[in-house]
Amino acid sequence: MSPAGRVLPARMDPLAPEVVADPYPTYARMRAAGPLCRFGPASWGVTRHRDVAALLRDRRLSNTFPEDDPQFRMAQDLSREVFRRIIPTRDPDDHSRLHQQIVRAFSPGVARRTATRVGELVDELLAPGLDTGRLDAVADLAFPVAATVVCELIGLPAARTRAEVWPRSAALGRAFTPFLPEADRAAADEALTWLRGYVRDLLADRRADPDGDLLDRMLAVADPTEGVEEVVDNIVFLCFTGYETTMNMVCTGSIALAQRPDEWRRLRADPSLAGTAAEEFVRFDAPIQYTARLALEPIPVGDRVIRAGRSVFLLLGCANHDEDVFTDPGRVDIGRHPNPHVGFGGGVRGCLGAALARIEGAVVFERLARLLSGIDLAAAPVREPSALFRSYASIPLTVGPA
Repeated sequence: MSPAGRVLPARMDPLAPEVVADPYPTYARMRAAGPLCRFGPASWGVTRHRDVAALLRDRRLSNTFPEDDPQFRMAQDLSREVFRRIIPTRDPDDHSRLHQQIVRAFSPGVARRTATRVGELVDELLAPGLDTGRLDAVADLAFPVAATVVCELIGLPAARTRAEVWPRSAALGRAFTPFLPEADRAAADEALTWLRGYVRDLLADRRADPDGDLLDRMLAVADPTEGVEEVVDNIVFLCFTGYETTMNMVCTGSIALAQRPDEWRRLRADPSLAGTAAEEFVRFDAPIQYTARLALEPIPVGDRVIRAGRSVFLLLGCANHDEDVFTDPGRVDIGRHPNPHVGFGGGVRGCLGAALARIEGAVVFERLARLLSGIDLAAAPVREPSALFRSYASIPLTVGPA
């Protein structure tokens, strides 16, 4: 009971093993219990679609957290330093210089122009699997197509990224989570140290040019007090976030289609559903499960008020299964329309790569439908355990040529 005698909202532990493995049963209980749940020390989780969608665009919520915030008690390690410098953890006025350059590089127009390149990559990557009948949806498709595209957009050598970033990608992902378990700190720091050095070496041969590629443009607008380190850390973040959403969407979609023969046959019969299928896979198992904010002033949610200074976790994956918005939310419907999911976040802090992810997803699933006669799980998928990301280490598939 609270001091005033009111019953406290339900508590959710995002790091509980059963939640990391499958958060959706817990989400259902949290939504049924109320619009807010207790999510950790001095923090709230927002459970329902209406509230999450509104708060994603609410300027009373900030991305800048105080040094003593309970979620970020990581010690003064490299992960914490980089986490506080990257664009998503800074308010729009503070990051507008770099934000404008990144938005330009990942704009819907640029994303549309990548469609042909994505199709070529998918065809190339599927060719060995069509010969052998075996394909790992992570290592052979989702990661290389997503990483290659984002590296080409940034101006990084994709071949080296496949060979050297991929082995560190899981640790790198954990570095960008608010909850970093003690056991993961060393690996996260090693991955970040290596990648920062790699990007710093690349930038040493570049020059500031407001009319150049993304790396040159970011150097041209870098904060003179932070200089190249600000650019380094944001490029490091793009190296990860630029492919993580697409990669997880392709993984989720591959599993969904392999486990649902009716939906697979439906997509094969009408490959034009590939775009709505990609949106549905993002809704059904959101690549990023929540986003963190800080309340700058009191914010009413339901019959409670979130006090200023509290951490607020907008539970995207939970909102995407809200029964008041989505009919039969536990079912995959590749033609679902409308589909107002919040899997890409929203507002000025929405997913920078959303347009690119949508294009890549539509092309990948369209090519799968046209090139494969069948898709089945050859063994159980292997998850990368994370409270924030719905990511996989391996998804072994058996496939047949169309």
